[in-house]
Amino acid sequence: MIAIVLVHPEIPPNTGNVIRLAANAGAELHLVEPLGFRLDDRELKRAGLDYHEYTRLVVHRDWTACRNALAGRRRYALSTRAATSLFSCRLSADDAFVFGCETGGLPDAVLDEFAAQARLRIPMRPAVRSLNLSNAVAITVYEAWRQAGFVGAARVNR
Repeated sequence: MIAIVLVHPEIPPNTGNVIRLAANAGAELHLVEPLGFRLDDRELKRAGLDYHEYTRLVVHRDWTACRNALAGRRRYALSTRAATSLFSCRLSADDAFVFGCETGGLPDAVLDEFAAQARLRIPMRPAVRSLNLSNAVAITVYEAWRQAGFVGAARVNR
């Protein structure tokens, strides 16, 4: 199962959107404290609709606790400071993808734990800074799930 990790997320609707995405893609969601909102936040629940019950959500007190929970899994850091494209990697359905907060990205202390080849970037035009967090998560999760053959997806008639 793909793991999505949000380190210090700040904006409730972004995390709510990721909850909904995780439910639809069969991914688990790890949140690393401190969070910029409470889990009972109205905007978080609104964005996540009724998908909270379909998402495995784990809250970790800090990055160390999250890293330990993901021990043995391949982990990738998503960053605008990375040189390797997400689309040049062979991904698997058990990978963990680590994203930073909306305003600052991943803290240097976390990003520094990832080797250069485990730091991934989503291609963008040079004049822009970054994508919305929930959009970046969606692009990443669906690329990993696509490479895994969309295992577990509902059949779609063509």
